[in-house]
Amino acid sequence: MKICKTIKETKETVAKWRSEGLSVGLVPTMGYLHEGHLSLIQNAVKNNDRVAVSIFVNPMQFGPDEDFDSYPRDLDRDAALCEKNGVDLIFAPEISEMYPEGFCSYVDMTGLTGGLCGKSRPIHFRGVQTVVNKLFNIFTPDRAYFGEKDAQQLAVIKRMVLDLNMNVSIVGCPIIREADGLAKSSRNSYLSPEERAAAPIINKGMSLGKKMIEDGERNAEKIIKAISDVILSVGITKIDYVSIVDSLTLEPVETIEKDVLCACAVYMGSSARLIDNFSVTV
Repeated sequence: MKICKTIKETKETVAKWRSEGLSVGLVPTMGYLHEGHLSLIQNAVKNNDRVAVSIFVNPMQFGPDEDFDSYPRDLDRDAALCEKNGVDLIFAPEISEMYPEGFCSYVDMTGLTGGLCGKSRPIHFRGVQTVVNKLFNIFTPDRAYFGEKDAQQLAVIKRMVLDLNMNVSIVGCPIIREADGLAKSSRNSYLSPEERAAAPIINKGMSLGKKMIEDGERNAEKIIKAISDVILSVGITKIDYVSIVDSLTLEPVETIEKDVLCACAVYMGSSARLIDNFSVTV
């Protein structure tokens, strides 16, 4: 397995793969890999001749009061996991490599980015789209793999690829959970023992909401209130949002008449902002 720090070396490696007629799968990450990331990698390994993982904590998608400085980083640990799972190349650039002095070009979107996480993190998706666009240009992958836990991000990336005529297939992979239902996340490492014990309440609330829809409830406000009541019942949670939106447009719905995405973001104590979601086909 190769670890590349520069765009030039990475492009040269990918060009060699291409000259040999090999397909390329890309798994973009911010590192501190967990089983959710590994599921993406394993999917990529099954379906591509060569697999690359990018490990880059992207400053452009963090707001001024967010956790860029404290976001967990451990390249040696990540490299060992990648090698064990069949990765061929890790791209781990410095910030100056991705955003050299004078950088002033961005990729942005209207519509899909205004609600859900975009409402409280207004610059986040511009940063995500810009860095993913750069990674796609560096790797020109056949397929790129993203987790369904970040449902809004996945929708945004799919739309960007469609709108900008990019020759890459976007593969969404299912949420991977702990045994108690908590969605896997690098930010779970922030949780204190008390917060970690309480964190499965998020999945408990979301599971109730999903059951209500499956049992025939169609009033979105009632479902959102039921989910929120469960999540707030432990006393150390603060809800950023619980929303039910159209699966395609991500616009809020009042009455569930077709496929929907229910998504939430919850602060556990003062440590972490955790997200979760489920989709329902009506």
